[in-house]
Amino acid sequence: MRGGVSESFRLDLLLVAFILFLCLQESSCSSLNNLKGSLIMDIKEDSLLLETSPTAAPQPLLPLLAPSPLAPFTNSTSPKLSGLCTLNFAAVKSMMAVTSIDCVAPFAEYLANVMCCPQLETTLVILIGQSSKHSNMLALNGSLAKHCLSDFQQLLVSQGANDTLQQICSLHPENLTEGSCPVKDVHEFESTVDSSSLLDTCGKIDLVNECCEETCGNAITEAAKKLALKAYDISRMDDPHVLSDHTTRVNDCKRIVHRWLASKLEPAGAKHVLRGLSNCKNNKVCPLVFPNVKNITKACGDGMNNQTRCCNTVERYVSHLQRQSFVTNLQALDCAASLGLKLQKDNVSKNVYNLCHISLKDFSVQVSGCLLSSLPSDAILDKTLGIGFVCDLNDNIPAPWPSMSQLQASSCKKSVRIPALPAVASGQIRLIIDTDFSLIRQVLKD
Repeated sequence: MRGGVSESFRLDLLLVAFILFLCLQESSCSSLNNLKGSLIMDIKEDSLLLETSPTAAPQPLLPLLAPSPLAPFTNSTSPKLSGLCTLNFAAVKSMMAVTSIDCVAPFAEYLANVMCCPQLETTLVILIGQSSKHSNMLALNGSLAKHCLSDFQQLLVSQGANDTLQQICSLHPENLTEGSCPVKDVHEFESTVDSSSLLDTCGKIDLVNECCEETCGNAITEAAKKLALKAYDISRMDDPHVLSDHTTRVNDCKRIVHRWLASKLEPAGAKHVLRGLSNCKNNKVCPLVFPNVKNITKACGDGMNNQTRCCNTVERYVSHLQRQSFVTNLQALDCAASLGLKLQKDNVSKNVYNLCHISLKDFSVQVSGCLLSSLPSDAILDKTLGIGFVCDLNDNIPAPWPSMSQLQASSCKKSVRIPALPAVASGQIRLIIDTDFSLIRQVLKD
């Protein structure tokens, strides 16, 4: 579980402080009741449960997570650079500023899957791609990669980003090299693949349809396969060892293809494509780690005779999931399906989601019951208020109990009515949270 014990405890304190603050303010409690219904706080053992009335009018939330003061974003510190990296960081200056906000120090781990790491990796791809215009190389050597990755993180940290991004996003110097791909020269790349067709297909993508049709994704895979084949004697391709090696090589070559695309597009266009492809991949998988469900099995399994005990156990279990990560609406569907199937395999046949009023947002970090949109999004810096992001689907959509044949929720299932874009509503709630969790303010916005 990300964050460890201390982060979990601090998150609990944040939630408790937030509720206490609201309830000490009569007008705030009244406003919150009008927006979301009654709030019930139930502290059991080491967990915190926050429920919202399903009959309340839905309103999207816009939490603002702000370092206090905002100095890291208004007065940058001086990074300690190696002086040995040849990449042109100035070419993606504005994108790096967005990355530092998406990976803001106190909350990078909670935003890692949905915002921080996709933006971080995209920025690196575009940085190398843009630099290849002058170097004609789509990869760095090992020594240069080490210096450039260190400088890249130093620059982000100087603008307020977390200083452990390499660990959070599993990023290594090797990710900046060609890996096992045999092609890194721009001219060799363009003589090997149909670069004109590739650019036509991936120069611009539909963020919704691409995840189902994979038009650009398939074109990238085909180009990567052509690059990977240059490392082999075709007559040996039936060798099982070669086939296994080929899969790894193709994946490494996909990075080269991404960098080439980034060299042919403007940074904003490249970001649109690469973040879209990243979200297609992320939205298909639940990022949460599910602890052992034996307690739920014992309380809710066949022959269950105490509904209260069952639901208390389910709520305690879900409260642990709520400490791990923010998730998108489609990831929440996958998480609900994954946990439901896990429970069914462990002899829990009754729909405990319906029985215990479990909704999709219960699978996300519970600062405000926030699910992010399935489309790529970034945090936004307001130098007066702080750093915020838009939450989607804050209307208690029930978690669907899966059938035994269901392997995962799919973003391409037409029966799943989840909007790709955030819901539009007049009422929003903004939260400003200090980095040491000592200050929490709520601002109601019309």
